[in-house]
Amino acid sequence: MAVTKVSSTIHFVPRSSAMGGPGDSATGRWAPNTDLYVTDAGLVIKVELAGMKSDSLEITVEGQRLRINGVRPDCCRASNCSFLVMEISYGPFETVLDLPPGYDLGQAKAIYVNGFLRIDVPPARPTQSKTTKVPISEGV
Repeated sequence: MAVTKVSSTIHFVPRSSAMGGPGDSATGRWAPNTDLYVTDAGLVIKVELAGMKSDSLEITVEGQRLRINGVRPDCCRASNCSFLVMEISYGPFETVLDLPPGYDLGQAKAIYVNGFLRIDVPPARPTQSKTTKVPISEGV
């Protein structure tokens, strides 16, 4: 579960994965390390994705839900190696964040630099309420 700190209050942001949690060794699927925090400019999501190319990533928005998925290839090791330690996850991943209200995901901007995907989400602009008159018809 991701944590955001707003003012002096900590809010938990639900995080899930279609793969069943941070990593699912049975399927070889995994969820990347993710930071989510608030700045004066809005919400920032930072995802650790070393060894990937931006064209192998996909970001989709469904309401206030942000879904990030892709595939990290395992092309650096010899096929006949024997691991002593293996902590780097490879293969398909997905992470889903249910973001708090008050942010405009339609205006989100993403950049991938040095193995980190950064998504900036500005605050939603307050909507100006309009006063509208509702016509009343005469009943028979």
